[in-house]
Amino acid sequence: MNQAEARIAQTPPPPYCAVIFTAQRAEDDGAAYKKTVARMRELAAKQEGFLGMESARDPDGFGMTVSYWRNRECARRWKRNAEHLEAQRLGREQFYRAYRARICAVEREYGRAATAADN
Repeated sequence: MNQAEARIAQTPPPPYCAVIFTAQRAEDDGAAYKKTVARMRELAAKQEGFLGMESARDPDGFGMTVSYWRNRECARRWKRNAEHLEAQRLGREQFYRAYRARICAVEREYGRAATAADN
């Protein structure tokens, strides 16, 4: 698997659930933000039904993370995880100026695999 493929979540054939989280970071979120994000990635990956995650952020602090789940109930359990609830609180109070979460059913998927010539 090359670098481009490593950044794209390897999901099973649909259907499955996607949680799209978009946010504008606060100006001064510091090391606590990075530590919290790393812990949430680690914790999410251990949750039942977790399929993968993709994330991107621009230099101005606007970002998007999409997490994929076997079904809506698995995504709902992740939302209710105690450590995740605390991270959500910190996000509302400290880390984000604005955010939006969207929960979707993935019904269809297609794409192209990267080749050696793409590197």
